[in-house]
Amino acid sequence: MATRRTKQRPRTDPEANPPSAYSPPATAVVTRRRAGERARPFDFQRALVGAFQTNERINQTLIGLVDAPIWHKVPPCSARRSIAAQFAHIHNVRCMRIKQCGDGVAPPARLNRATMTIEETRRALGESAAAMVQVIERSLARDGRVHGSPLDVVAMVCAAITHEAHHRGQICHWARVLHAPIGPECQILLWDWHTLGQNGASASGRAR
Repeated sequence: MATRRTKQRPRTDPEANPPSAYSPPATAVVTRRRAGERARPFDFQRALVGAFQTNERINQTLIGLVDAPIWHKVPPCSARRSIAAQFAHIHNVRCMRIKQCGDGVAPPARLNRATMTIEETRRALGESAAAMVQVIERSLARDGRVHGSPLDVVAMVCAAITHEAHHRGQICHWARVLHAPIGPECQILLWDWHTLGQNGASASGRAR
């Protein structure tokens, strides 16, 4: 009885096709615009500032998703920080960066993590975000060099967003530990970078 042969996929040799040699098909580029339409030039400076502003809208969205009764509670998995203290830390690290970079941008007042209210936190984060945008814009005007820092402006923005995203993850985890979880239908709002970046909207309150 003849055995049935299965068709096997051809194996690719990584040495014959190194990743650096790969280039996307031409159709992947032209399908984004109509034939004969001139491509809009990419505004790098606006995009970098916009990325940080979107990051701040995500912070504001998360504040609206945290139940007020757990704002100052310290979860058992944390040595000393509450959810309020995490937001204070985000703001105060921004103040430290702004002070370090100097360049004529005055850092806002730091937050007291023991007494800060939700509304005070909203205002403070808005102020430190606006000051950070000034630092970014002045650094971009100086060929990307950040005054008083070994980082260039892109590295600084990436470091700041990564730092704040890390603490947002902790806040979501702590809300669950404190028996006031932020459900997946609400957490998805924190990932809607396109919508928050496009129209500047932020979600407030939480859906039950």
